[in-house]
Amino acid sequence: MGRTLQNTMINLGLQNACDEAVYQLGLDMEELEEIEEDAGLGNGGLGRLAACFLDSMATLGLAAYGYGIRYEYGIFNQKIRDGWQVEEADDWLRHGNPWEKARPEYMLPVHFYGRVEHSASGAKWIDTQVVLALPYDTPVPGYMNNTVNTMRLWSARAPNDFNLRDFNVGDYIQAVLDRNLAENISRVLYPNDNFFEGKELRLKQEYFVVAATLQDIIRRFKASKFGSTDSVRTVFDSFPDQVAIQLNDTHPAMAIPELMRIFVDIEKLPWDKAWDITKRTFAYTNHTVLPEALERWPVDLVEKLLPRHLQIIYEINQRHLDHIASLFPNDVDRLRRMSLIEEGDTKRINMAHLCIVGSHAVNGVAKIHSEIVKTQVFEDFAELEPEKFQNKTNGITPRRWLLLCNPGLAELIAEKIGEDYVRDLSQLTKLHKFVDDDLFIREVAKVKQENKVKFALYLEKEYKVKINPSSMFDVHVKRIHEYKRQLMNCLHIITMYNRIRRDPAKLFVPRTVIIGGKAAPGYHMAKMIIKLINAVAQVVNNDPVVGSKLKVIFLENYRVSLAEKVIPATDLSEQISTAGTEASGTGNMKFMLNGALTIGTMDGANVEMAEEAGEENLFIFGMRVEDVTELDRKGYNAQLYYDRLPELKQAVDQIKSGFFSPKDPNLFNDVVNMLFHHDR
Repeated sequence: MGRTLQNTMINLGLQNACDEAVYQLGLDMEELEEIEEDAGLGNGGLGRLAACFLDSMATLGLAAYGYGIRYEYGIFNQKIRDGWQVEEADDWLRHGNPWEKARPEYMLPVHFYGRVEHSASGAKWIDTQVVLALPYDTPVPGYMNNTVNTMRLWSARAPNDFNLRDFNVGDYIQAVLDRNLAENISRVLYPNDNFFEGKELRLKQEYFVVAATLQDIIRRFKASKFGSTDSVRTVFDSFPDQVAIQLNDTHPAMAIPELMRIFVDIEKLPWDKAWDITKRTFAYTNHTVLPEALERWPVDLVEKLLPRHLQIIYEINQRHLDHIASLFPNDVDRLRRMSLIEEGDTKRINMAHLCIVGSHAVNGVAKIHSEIVKTQVFEDFAELEPEKFQNKTNGITPRRWLLLCNPGLAELIAEKIGEDYVRDLSQLTKLHKFVDDDLFIREVAKVKQENKVKFALYLEKEYKVKINPSSMFDVHVKRIHEYKRQLMNCLHIITMYNRIRRDPAKLFVPRTVIIGGKAAPGYHMAKMIIKLINAVAQVVNNDPVVGSKLKVIFLENYRVSLAEKVIPATDLSEQISTAGTEASGTGNMKFMLNGALTIGTMDGANVEMAEEAGEENLFIFGMRVEDVTELDRKGYNAQLYYDRLPELKQAVDQIKSGFFSPKDPNLFNDVVNMLFHHDR
């Protein structure tokens, strides 16, 4: 979510009044804003997309709630020490959080472990361990429309009799200390982006947010006029007309069996009725096609933690496979491919398959990604129900990503086309008639230059490097991942460096290359890439031959509040993932909205950006999805490129020989070895 203060003032139309009032108190609003901690409760694009959606839904006046976990520790703070990433705990609540309000009156129980008892009256989940979910509400104001929605985040609390109901526990002190075990559920965000780690605590977190949220939704439904009761029982027929639940990736997929459990076991609905309501309630957004990112939970773990849910998943799967078998008799391989359960050394539940079967709509997040979802990853499901698969290309909120972070540009635009564009960016096409207005073009360039000077001062303060503010600011900020190809950018930096050294007199457009982003703590290659970038920066930034022509900066602790500073100052936006790997990307849109040019591949939303702006207005390069598929088919041999391209050979040799790591010439062996032998 980032910071809340400035966004709230803007959406309430109070920013100028507050600035003035604070100024009269002898304070500086910008200094005050810098004190607020970022709420970093997600990893990358997935969490930030949810944050943008909340702003958008409030601004559109939709009755929408954002549900999640109130992590005590969010995404780690990144320190760079000696060129290496070091993680520090993000104790963001240390000084309290003025934006949240605890709601103990809505506290709800969540059950784990236990066993299932079957009787004539149905299944009972008993002998469970209970954890309480305490909601904290944060207001989400719409833009200038007198609407305030709610983000409700759950915190885990142990019940007061935790471990004390157990008459055999004589150790009272230990029992109280063990309350931490329950409360650990909301302790810390798992820091993986686009990678699945099948840990029990993570599954507990996923079920915790789902179970609390569904109880909350059903309580609200029953309290409304729609939850009409005939004698005793609630009639749920209208439920899907009143409630829509969007699954943001598969992380909340347990909501599907959980809602079935509530309907069948507790509300005593017949299975078919419950399943019909459930399917019409849920929709699923797929956010990645990388196989290592897809959630596949071991059956044994689910059986231990959520025994009733496993039974329900088996029943869903049985009915699903019976249906497939009736349509495709004797096609056992199709049944294997489409099953929710994957056989193998360990049986696993494919959560994406569960989401597809349990939802009435499935979407990808950019045109190209939605096509890949339909034709490759889930082709069997799309063949079965083509009408279920849709596209909803991602977007960003123009309030935070233009008004808030780039007031100079926002004001210039408003002078030309009015202020309505802030709610409707399609109105930016009105700027077309000013393409030949020299004064306007100069003004836009002036705003960019002011933003660059301001950011250059920030960099000099933070990094003690002298930055040339008239150099090209070439920016590559996002999570560090092999598919995002920060390593390719690094090879380009080395190549530019070698060109300057080879012919120092030759004209070279000065650049400041800025790379930033966090690596998952367990992702060795990503951490090596950070170290390499910093090692290259060491050499480049201190070479007198290069001088101010080329500077390299690794931006420490990239986060929302830092994005708000760097994006308005950017000239060139790097969006260079291998075609077919970045589902959408949203940083790409933020840079474009702030007047940067894009260098990028035909991947994710870059494709639609090129379509909108005209391909001649982006620097598009590299293989298309078809070329990647073809190269995969015939086999990729890195050696051929190394042998054929002398500049590439020189760059790789420098990494290999220790030119950038003289104290440890073998430091980057793993990186070079990956480039030659298993570079996906």
